[in-house]
Amino acid sequence: MAEMLKPLPISSGFLLMNRQTSDNGTISNQRVYRKQNTAYFAESRPNGKIQNMWKRWRFWLGAAISAFFVVIALRGLELRQVWQYIQSGNYWWVLPGVAVYFVGVWARTWRWHYLLRPLKPISLTTLWPVVVIGYMGNNIYPFRIGEIIRAYVLKKKEQVSISASIATILVERIFDGLVMLLFVFIGLPLVPGLPGWLRQTVILASVAFFGALIIFLVMAARPATSRKLYQWAFSRFLPANLQAKFLALADRFMEGLSSLSSLRDILMVFVTSVVVWLLETVKYWFVMYAFSFSVSFFVLMLMNGVVNLATTLPSAPGYVGTFDTPGIEVLKVFGVEPAVAAAYTLVLHAALWLPITMLGIYYMLRESLSWQDFSQAVEARAEIEEPIEGELAPITNEHSVTPSPIGESTGQ
Repeated sequence: MAEMLKPLPISSGFLLMNRQTSDNGTISNQRVYRKQNTAYFAESRPNGKIQNMWKRWRFWLGAAISAFFVVIALRGLELRQVWQYIQSGNYWWVLPGVAVYFVGVWARTWRWHYLLRPLKPISLTTLWPVVVIGYMGNNIYPFRIGEIIRAYVLKKKEQVSISASIATILVERIFDGLVMLLFVFIGLPLVPGLPGWLRQTVILASVAFFGALIIFLVMAARPATSRKLYQWAFSRFLPANLQAKFLALADRFMEGLSSLSSLRDILMVFVTSVVVWLLETVKYWFVMYAFSFSVSFFVLMLMNGVVNLATTLPSAPGYVGTFDTPGIEVLKVFGVEPAVAAAYTLVLHAALWLPITMLGIYYMLRESLSWQDFSQAVEARAEIEEPIEGELAPITNEHSVTPSPIGESTGQ
């Protein structure tokens, strides 16, 4: 990691910085940028019919996957018995679980604060409502759209590039996945007979998360080489009117990866991620005492790891099915009665979903945000249509890579 570089200072107006000006040399960079930017954006924006087809396709895919998991969960269950266990739960135990969960959300906020430092120092009090709004968005929109909402709200409040924010959020997700795998590996020796579906989940998730981590580390360690590679790929495989747009987005994304610029930063993010998920497992432990069963904390770590790996799959809003079915199946492996396992998992799911969603709606109203704002976040158009003041002039230092138009060499 010794050769890792400092964050790339990227200019969203880099196309102008490398173009020839007019004969009298008086063309305004900002004015030309906006004109050109609007042109290629208008050419590349998909029409409404394609957008609607994509939205419908995503919805039905998530709904189908959720339905599949729900069917598996319902097999052999006595729903009346499940309801009786839900009614008889001692829900005072949920209250300390919710409190511990929000301590974990604060830890997530600190982790994002740490990842964002190379881009802009932002206080925890500023980031806290942004994080909560983002998790609320994950709970009510499919496909983890809340991550885009979080980046959108941060740009609106602090003028941080959406692409760079998304990069830091992806880093979070990769480390979350690695911690989930760690929890699974810790719990696997306790499993009396490893089910085939669990074995396949662990294998696929291991390949995905470790592979993504290696790619991101290489990109952070070799930013100049990475930029040459994706610049070549864009120039070869993308239409000319899309190349500049994707190159600007990729450059900002590389800024976000600067949080992986040292071994100390990587260890800090990993340790914080472990703390975050241990706190969430403590919530699992508290909610367990509301019901008539008991398993070890390590089993709950295994359950936490499995259900959160499963929720990376597309699903209906709120992770319907993808959270519940794996949780029930893990508890059944350890001898918990199916009806009890189902009652516990459903209550746990509600206790994880409802408090953060309600608080997110409160912060959304307090920040004067609307559902229309979230629709704009999903489309992520603001990143292209409204370049940030100050991004138009190139910034250089001894570690930076000066962007140039696609097709031109970045070397001397």
